[in-house]
Amino acid sequence: MNQIKLAPSILSADFSRIGEIVQETESAGADYIHVDVMDGEFVPNLTIGPMVVEAIRAHTNLPLDVHLMIIRPEKLISEFIASGANKITVHREAIDDLLPVVDMIKNLGAKAGVSINPSTPASSIKDILPDLDLVLAMSVNPGFGGQSFIQSVLPKIQLLRIMIDEQQLPIELEVDGGIKFDNVGRAIQAGADVIVAGSAIYNKDFSIQGSLDKMRESILAASDNA
Repeated sequence: MNQIKLAPSILSADFSRIGEIVQETESAGADYIHVDVMDGEFVPNLTIGPMVVEAIRAHTNLPLDVHLMIIRPEKLISEFIASGANKITVHREAIDDLLPVVDMIKNLGAKAGVSINPSTPASSIKDILPDLDLVLAMSVNPGFGGQSFIQSVLPKIQLLRIMIDEQQLPIELEVDGGIKFDNVGRAIQAGADVIVAGSAIYNKDFSIQGSLDKMRESILAASDNA
């Protein structure tokens, strides 16, 4: 099993202390900072833009994993990369022809990912898979944080893992949505190697360090039982 990486979703953090929180997250051992960008059109919520990514970049050396839940992402990709994004993930559902957009991301120096919603089949990205650095399987319907993990996504994660491994592709398989200490093991055993978690990491019950340590313990237990 690959080394499992953690990408805390900064959208769940206290933005009034964003610089301090980003630094705490890096010190606590996160692998990436996951940044959710929503446009109020592709999803019914409006979040942040390139300037906030630039502000986050100023406080961390961690890779910024920017998830664009927006229509017409090609209009903003260059701005997000210029602001410090290391990875750009776009949605299969938002783009008819993925390859030119994936090529744009790579040509601008970032890693390229494609995300699929819970109802979108794994087969929808079969042709583009060899061109990707990252596949993101949504385990909630995108738009808002704090939703419950959709169990029916697990077989799709397993299928994506098989698709990646059969072609021996150097692709990260990321899962995002409703990940908690008590269900992260299911995502790991299905084949995920990058875990995005928001409210499980940024909450009033644990420090950021405590939350990440507890998530690592849950991941280790799942890996031992795999």
